[in-house]
Amino acid sequence: MSGQLQKLDVRIVPRAERHPRIFVLAKSLAPGDAFVIVNDHDPVPLRYQLQVEYPGRFSWTYLEQGPEVWRVELCRQLPA
Repeated sequence: MSGQLQKLDVRIVPRAERHPRIFVLAKSLAPGDAFVIVNDHDPVPLRYQLQVEYPGRFSWTYLEQGPEVWRVELCRQLPA
């Protein structure tokens, strides 16, 4: 994905809506595209959920790891 990545700041999203919104955006990505998740804690439970439901389909790269803000780049993997 060229240029600035789309950002989803879930700190302003009600907790019950965070994962559903992230999954909708993640599933809409074309292979090779990515977006950045901004959160107020380490979203590792989301990472595990993605790995279980979509094994090998997304890469996960920490861009910032707290203590107040976590930023993660989520990228849809290219087909093998």
